Amino acid sequence: MFRLATCLSLTISLGLPAAALADGKPKQLVMISFDGAHDNALWTRSREIASRNGAHFTYFLSCTFLMNKAQAKAYQGPKQRPGKSNVGFAKSEDDVRTRIANIWGAHQEGHDISSHACGHFDGKGWSASDWKQEFMNARIALRDAWQNVGLADKEPQGWEDFATNDVKGFRAPYLSTSDGLVPAEKEMGFQYDASLVTKGPALPQVIDGIYRFGLPLIPEGPQQRPVIGMDYNLYVRHSKGVEDKANAKTYEDRTFDAFEAAFAKQYDGERIPLQLGFHFVEMNDGAYWRALDRFVSNVCHKQDVACVSYSEAIPLIAARGKPQQG
Repeated sequence: MFRLATCLSLTISLGLPAAALADGKPKQLVMISFDGAHDNALWTRSREIASRNGAHFTYFLSCTFLMNKAQAKAYQGPKQRPGKSNVGFAKSEDDVRTRIANIWGAHQEGHDISSHACGHFDGKGWSASDWKQEFMNARIALRDAWQNVGLADKEPQGWEDFATNDVKGFRAPYLSTSDGLVPAEKEMGFQYDASLVTKGPALPQVIDGIYRFGLPLIPEGPQQRPVIGMDYNLYVRHSKGVEDKANAKTYEDRTFDAFEAAFAKQYDGERIPLQLGFHFVEMNDGAYWRALDRFVSNVCHKQDVACVSYSEAIPLIAARGKPQQG
């Protein structure tokens, strides 16, 4: 895992944007992330959006989508029966083959591949050993993915090192955590966690060496009521979690307006990083993905904006001064 000094050196070696402009005002960071990272059509779409706009995203991968039928039967999450997953498993081995090619392609393009654990279970009652068990399940599933679908001879050079050492971050399913999480993350060599919720955009806390980020509450809709800056929460707000294609354009515009306002407040103000979360599911006829595309296309080209992954954001945030200690 990268240590802080290494992260700072990456700013130059990877051509990351400078932390501040000539007038001393920091770059406005925007961090877009995706939970689950399974639907291959949305892998393609997200990578295209990023490429078109010079952005890097963070993909929190659920490892059950790398498992063939035999692995699915053998997988057992903490305190769960074998073969159980709240989000299912891969549709087929061909589905896995396409997905691991997308994962490798995204990694090579500079995106973060991070962990969303495996079976999407609520870990609020988990011990550190429970979390570590699930993290190891995820690491092994990613490490052995090519071999498990009969493509050992096509495994890219460097895949094993990537799967073992380059998955630097985690977001808990349901954003549900326990006291055992950070110790397990530290033991597994994670650099950051993105499982918190904050009252608004906020700099991360550093707890036991782990950068802890939170999705912000942002004002939304005619009443400007706060909502977590994530597509699922907007979906529940807009249509009570039930598909409503007839009003999809209204929901798209409301979402885009909320993103733009949250961005403008920071861009014109203190330049606190803005984090927004999505899933590889098109809710309300794709309203939130269309809003995402519009938003990224509008802000990421600005000279004093950097649309970056979480691991890229850390050295830029660190350069602003001493992070808040938890």
